[in-house]
This record gives sequence, structure tokens and C-alpha cells, in this order.
Amino acid sequence: MKSVILAPLALVLATLMLAGCESRQAPAADESANAAKPISITDARLVLPAVKGNPGAVYFTVHNDSTKDVTVTGAEVEGAKEAMIHQSTMVGGMSEMHEMPDALVPARGTLAFAPGGFHVMAVDLDDTLAKGGTTEVTLTFGSGEKAVFPAEVLAAGDAR
Repeated sequence: MKSVILAPLALVLATLMLAGCESRQAPAADESANAAKPISITDARLVLPAVKGNPGAVYFTVHNDSTKDVTVTGAEVEGAKEAMIHQSTMVGGMSEMHEMPDALVPARGTLAFAPGGFHVMAVDLDDTLAKGGTTEVTLTFGSGEKAVFPAEVLAAGDAR
């Protein structure tokens, strides 16, 4: 009879002890809000097409300060009906562009979305997107997390 009563009591006590440990180890709300985010985006810009109606390209650099690789699996661009991850490569002296399902950002590393490499192709752009403005870009990662950031809108001749 003692073991029938003691087993549930031991389980309850163990659960309470673990809960107490977790609450002591968790950072205070204001500490976690100030902690550096492992993923950051810099130098974001949307380059408008030289010919109206053609797609634009979004360039930026993803910084991964975590200890694990992360994968960019999708993108959205405010003011574009569709956005896709593309990669340009040189094959036989010719530049080719392919849609990519994802892009790997190494642990403690960076991945540049830049002319001649990875970029986000922004299709069917709104007329409201104009040189000197900004638009919002959202990246989706393999974990389901999202990064939202502003991108400066540049004319084709102002690309960098």
C-alpha cells in the first residue's frame, strides 16, 4: 500500500522541483528582450528593373551568429505579387539564373544575396515602389521563423 501512495507523491515532487529549477534558469523578460538576435540582415535594397514590367531584384546580407546552420526557404516583398529565391551562376562563360528551393547560411557566418549570386526575384511590382522609397521584405527560415526588414528602393542605374 505504501508504494501505491509514494509513487504518485514522488512524481508530483519531482515535477515541482523541475519546474522550480526551470524558473530560476530562465532569463528575466527584460534580459531576453535585450539579448542579441542570432539572425540579422544588413544592406537591404530592392533594385527596380530598367524596363517597367520586368522583375526587380532584392539584395542583402544575412548574418547568422548562432551555432547552427540556418536555411532561408522563402521570401515575400511588399509591393510584389510574387518573390522567389534565385541564384545566378556562370556556365561556359554564360550567366544562368535558377530558382532555388532554399539557401544555406552557415553557423557563425554570412550569406550575401548580391548581383551575380543569390538574390530574391520580385515579380509584378506595384507602381507605388519608387526610387528613394522603402519596402518591407520577409524571409522565412526552415525552422518556420521569419525575419522582417526594410529594403531601400533603388533605380536600376543606382544598383550596388
